[in-house]
Amino acid sequence: MIVDSVKKGLLSGLNTTWSLGKVIFPVTLIVTVLQYTPVLPFIINLIAPLMNLIGLPGDAAIPLVLGNFLNLYAAIAGILTLDLTVKEVFIIAMMLSFSHNLLIESGVAMKTGVKLWVILTVRIGLALLSAVVINLVWQGGSEMAQGTAIGEAAEINGTGAILLRGVIQALSGIGQLAVIVIPLMVAVQIMKDLKWLEAFSKTLAPFMKVLGMKPNASMPFVTGLTLGLAYGAGVMIQAAKEDNVSKKDMTIAFIFLVACHAVVEDTLIFIPLGIPVLPLLLIRLLTAIVLTMVVAYIWNRTDRVQRKEAVYEQ
Repeated sequence: MIVDSVKKGLLSGLNTTWSLGKVIFPVTLIVTVLQYTPVLPFIINLIAPLMNLIGLPGDAAIPLVLGNFLNLYAAIAGILTLDLTVKEVFIIAMMLSFSHNLLIESGVAMKTGVKLWVILTVRIGLALLSAVVINLVWQGGSEMAQGTAIGEAAEINGTGAILLRGVIQALSGIGQLAVIVIPLMVAVQIMKDLKWLEAFSKTLAPFMKVLGMKPNASMPFVTGLTLGLAYGAGVMIQAAKEDNVSKKDMTIAFIFLVACHAVVEDTLIFIPLGIPVLPLLLIRLLTAIVLTMVVAYIWNRTDRVQRKEAVYEQ
């Protein structure tokens, strides 16, 4: 049985990698190429005047643009080139925790059937709201953040060299995805066949119910929470096909996950900058729980009202 499970898991992992890779490759290639054109500097200059509204200097637009177009690692590279206070870095970290790698992660999330406007509204809305609240509420953090400046990226000349760099980075991103997704899919398939997932779902059932989801959404939920949206999406795509996870539960799960995912990596990555990471984690987690409970309550209430109206009409 284990051999059959491994075969099914490998096939599922390869299919998922192919599906997600079709999103990752073009986005990574395009964004990498744009770094060597006037487009990204233009976007940064356009956003810079808005930074003061959320308590940030104009050049803070650099890590915000890099983080949202690329990933948190690119954003931190941008942060390390700037002179920022602990409060300013905390605001940037909080915003990017909610809203980073928008192009790829939004495209991946859409593969599960979640609407793009839902993803962008939640992620960008929470990022802006958190920045405004932190700027108004927190009066400390005036000391300079830790970290040392890093050197600029090596200059690349020529269209061919730029395209090659983009292709290499895109393939590298897909390779990193495959290294995690394929073994993960094999493990999920084995746990399914051994009935471990069924027991796991029952254990999480009370918490899933509080969040307004059914137990069969537990595996993709936990995967996204610990590993991130891209990998959670891979499991969720499979779960939607095999476990009949409803579109409603997928949307509610992703509303939670877009606010709080990859909690270990996305939190620990900011430790070298000298900011308080525990509040960073707790704010994300509490925001995700409250937001998800509110959305699930309104959705369920609306469904009940519609069912009652349908009964009355009959």
